[in-house]
Amino acid sequence: MTIIGARKISYWVSGALVTASFLALALWGLRLGIDFTGGSLLEVEYAPSAGGERPSSDAIAKTLASIGLPDAVVQPVGERGAILRLPSIDEARHQALLGELSKFGKLEEKQFTSIGPTIGAELKRNSIYAIGLVMVMIVFYIAFAFRQVSKPVQSWKYGAAALVALIHDVSIPAGVFAALGHFYGVTVDTLFVTALLTILGFSVHDTIVVFDRIRENNKKFSAKGAGSSQALGWENVVETSLRQTIGRSINTSLTVMLVMLALYFFGGASTKLFALAILIGVFFGTYSSIFIASALLVSWNKWSLRRT
Repeated sequence: MTIIGARKISYWVSGALVTASFLALALWGLRLGIDFTGGSLLEVEYAPSAGGERPSSDAIAKTLASIGLPDAVVQPVGERGAILRLPSIDEARHQALLGELSKFGKLEEKQFTSIGPTIGAELKRNSIYAIGLVMVMIVFYIAFAFRQVSKPVQSWKYGAAALVALIHDVSIPAGVFAALGHFYGVTVDTLFVTALLTILGFSVHDTIVVFDRIRENNKKFSAKGAGSSQALGWENVVETSLRQTIGRSINTSLTVMLVMLALYFFGGASTKLFALAILIGVFFGTYSSIFIASALLVSWNKWSLRRT
């Protein structure tokens, strides 16, 4: 079976994944971090003299509740560290909190960040604008870059196919993080937005490479004639182009994924979720470039021929 010949299977698989992602987002939503909601973040690390390990998360949570912070989230980091996500606190409560935590043993404050709710709301709004603007500009760029292509698929359809692929590539990581937030308390921050923008750029780059090869091959041996023979010729052009570029796409993606795997397993706690988002996005971005975006051009052309 050819790649294009299996496009209905790809559509069903992607449709199921995207539908599940949208359901997760609708039911649970993304659990926003303090970057978007406002609040304070405190990272501490206990010295080996304290026994070599941090206190349990439950013990820290009880301490936080005893000083009026029952909604705080405790995230273990390594063997001795912990990240505490709190409502906004002033410097006096910050020092009081450090005093309570130091009762478990000697500790070092790694970082303390506080963001007001107004700034958080502005960051949230700007992040949505940034993702939307990037997707719109990508569509216009592809339509412009392929403006001299008119047969058998108009240039704007290349942009539309790329947009569908981009929605596919962004929605799946977002759905995964919605599920992680619901079941494991994982929050998203501006680094997650950075990951989504990176995924968009990587995915569209891979898609453009395939589209450009389709354009070149179409000039060389696009089928002549009309009707079903024309549709079959166009399908062969797209299939040949995919087979010529699939090795490059997979090798490039594997290179990025290997780096992200190293960052996930050996990097700091603050970059683990970023690496995970990139891993998911690059995987499905490569998948959509091969099995979705180009296949849509074939399906669109066949649909247009049936109407004529």
